[in-house]
Amino acid sequence: MPRVLRNVLAVIAGAVVGGVVNGALVTISPLLIPPPAGVDVQNAESLAKSIHLFEARHFIMPFLAHAVGTLVGALLTYVIAASVRAQLAYAVGALFLIGGVAAAFMIPAPAWFIALDLLVAYLPMAWLGARIGARLKQKYE
Repeated sequence: MPRVLRNVLAVIAGAVVGGVVNGALVTISPLLIPPPAGVDVQNAESLAKSIHLFEARHFIMPFLAHAVGTLVGALLTYVIAASVRAQLAYAVGALFLIGGVAAAFMIPAPAWFIALDLLVAYLPMAWLGARIGARLKQKYE
């Protein structure tokens, strides 16, 4: 398979699998940490009206969803890619960061959470995914 095609497929696979992981964690979040009574977490209007009821614990799972989804996506991209692996892992992190910035404008959240999420959950997790990927490739090649 040509390098360019393999690299493109690696980024697509990383973005898709990372997105699935993110979505799965967001989906199970209310089961692990129930939202305040009467809040529909699937409805942006309900969230906007009720955000003042949320405690710090309610933001743990969304943060983990973003961080773990990015980590898994970047790691998978690194492992699959044919060349420039780290750069492609960072590209997946950048894609997730763009999604995080968009979400910050669309989904109400406290400023501290938005700052933490944007600064820690994306590019640092892409870096970590690339580091883990490099160790895995070194160990198994």
